[in-house]
Amino acid sequence: MNDENSATGSAREALQLDVAALRADTPGTDRVIHFNNAGCGLMARPVTAVMVDHLSLEAQIGGYEASAARADEVRGFYTETAALINTSSDNIAFAGSATHAYATALSSIPFEAGDVILTTRDDFISNQIAFLSLRKRFGVRIVHAPNTPEGVVDVDAMAALMRTHRPRLVSVTHVPTNSGLVSPVAEIGRLCRELDLLYLVDACQSVGQLVIDVEEIGCDLLTATCRKFLRGPRGSGFLYVSDRVLRAGHEPLFIDMHGARWTAPDAYEPAATAARFEEWEFPYATVLGSAAAVRYARDVGIEAIARRTPALAARLRDGLAPIPGVRVLDRGPNPAALVTFEIAGWQPQAFKAAMDGRGINSALSFREFAQFDFGDKDVDWCLRLSPHYYNTEDEVDRVADAVAELAGSPS
Repeated sequence: MNDENSATGSAREALQLDVAALRADTPGTDRVIHFNNAGCGLMARPVTAVMVDHLSLEAQIGGYEASAARADEVRGFYTETAALINTSSDNIAFAGSATHAYATALSSIPFEAGDVILTTRDDFISNQIAFLSLRKRFGVRIVHAPNTPEGVVDVDAMAALMRTHRPRLVSVTHVPTNSGLVSPVAEIGRLCRELDLLYLVDACQSVGQLVIDVEEIGCDLLTATCRKFLRGPRGSGFLYVSDRVLRAGHEPLFIDMHGARWTAPDAYEPAATAARFEEWEFPYATVLGSAAAVRYARDVGIEAIARRTPALAARLRDGLAPIPGVRVLDRGPNPAALVTFEIAGWQPQAFKAAMDGRGINSALSFREFAQFDFGDKDVDWCLRLSPHYYNTEDEVDRVADAVAELAGSPS
């Protein structure tokens, strides 16, 4: 074997995961086949342990005192998250959810009547609703770039719309909640940099399963949750804010005593860092659990996760595709680990209940979650299955077998 092949082989070996050890760290795998990681990942023991420990400390010495005692560990949330996405801790703000982070980011943009928000037909439902709310209140215009026949946003068409409309904001969801589509966020980011346009990326479903590098993406703002593929606690997320945005003076509409100093009776000064996008009150046990979850993902290895997780989803799609009455709905090249399909002869709640009864966790998605995408696909609902790196190939095959069994006996 030559040196190049040897190096490739060594790299491949380094990316192999000890799935048995990971499952031993994940108590939920003993109870269910958890294919709802796009909703909430199963937390690992180190995540729950640090949260329980901090709550116990709060009970023993007081909440303020406990947060002071754990100040170094709290700062770990920022350093770990920054390392995860290739930035500085000063560019990270904790948020109660990805949606909270997204709304806070939007509130920092001084929209005026006639401003254009350029987005895609696959942006997340809550983002689309927020745009409509901005249109109602400020009179902004919403422009949706078209998709290619393969179902991914047409980057050339988006570039033309950028030049025509000079949008106040370009917003793209990296992986939408209703399918495994992966949007070309880095290609769009290069265009935004060339044209000096503000760029916001929703990475809620991609952080924790794909490699995320904000420098490569070229975004000004990026939002994510910790509860999904990062396997952190509910009620946690983060906002990345670029140096460019901080220097430009962007700040949230309702800034508080954590994000700013009251410098005179009629003046305040925002924090120099992304802390200006945070609020004074923190759920410290949740922050510490989130830090532990990010650290755990980094210890496992994001590159290895990014190989295994989509591969499990690809195996699942291959298992579902031949089943009579089942139509796999995911489009685009190299889809992520969100597998969506419709099944003939079933009503949504009944089908999910049948999957629940077999110990398989899943989620339903409806047309109101994805008006454009589901309209194009002519579906009213689908089931979403989202495996993760701690799931096994045997579980994938068992889930496909369960769907085949149910497809043969519609409700």
